[in-house]
Amino acid sequence: GSACPDTSVRSLNRLSTTAMEACGCVITSQDERKVVERCGKFEDVLDAGFSCVLPCLCQFVKGAISTRIQMLEINADTKTKDNVFVGIKVAVQYQVNGDSQSIQDAMYKLTNPRAQIESYVLDVVRSSVPKIDLDNVFLEKEEIAASIKEMLGETMGRFGYSILATPVTDIEPNMEVKRAMNEINKAKRLRQAAVDEGEAIKIRSIKEAEAEAARTEIQAKADAEAKFMQGQGIARQRQAIVSGLRDSVNCFKADVAGVDSKQVIGVLLVPQRAGFVLCARVFPVARR
Repeated sequence: GSACPDTSVRSLNRLSTTAMEACGCVITSQDERKVVERCGKFEDVLDAGFSCVLPCLCQFVKGAISTRIQMLEINADTKTKDNVFVGIKVAVQYQVNGDSQSIQDAMYKLTNPRAQIESYVLDVVRSSVPKIDLDNVFLEKEEIAASIKEMLGETMGRFGYSILATPVTDIEPNMEVKRAMNEINKAKRLRQAAVDEGEAIKIRSIKEAEAEAARTEIQAKADAEAKFMQGQGIARQRQAIVSGLRDSVNCFKADVAGVDSKQVIGVLLVPQRAGFVLCARVFPVARR
């Protein structure tokens, strides 16, 4: 089949770059630095742009170092303090420092930076996590990440690298433990839901009792007010009856001389007595 166009372009670029460097013309990209040797000894670091080397004086380009931020994801299997196996994923972001000494250290002191970073991360994870219970691993992942960054920063700094971030991106217990944790969380949520429902019923009962008490109080006040008004009405009625009797007695005594008040009242009460006797005959009361 035909070759991929991108592959062909890259091959042509490499050939043209090699040809130019053989002639002493070097082009360095913005995201890299190139190291020049003379007679096998470090000579210089070429910055981005066009540079010239002198092959006739045994100057050659040793290689290029990328200055881009790079990321390495590392999976570490370890055991917690309570004997639970977990998988911890760490994402390491690192970069070569741009100064000449760091480029020189990265080129000559370290062959495989990714393998070196991975070994240090595994060492930190497997030495710190076994001191922590599983539940606390989730709570202390920031401390674990800080320990990894501190260790890597100190170690990789000697090779010209900066460690930008080392977040713990995932903590994965084995399936049985994970299933058990889910069941525990489910039971905990159900218990909390039952407690919340009980509190709601309690609050609702209290509110209903308060409302009933308020209704009873209002009804009692209304009944008391009604009885008070009724009593006032009866008092006025009796006062009017007494006033009427008094006026009648006075008028009778004024019209008929020699009659005392007792006799007048006896005469006035005759109709009431007759009415009472009539009612008693019409509606007889059963006697025991």
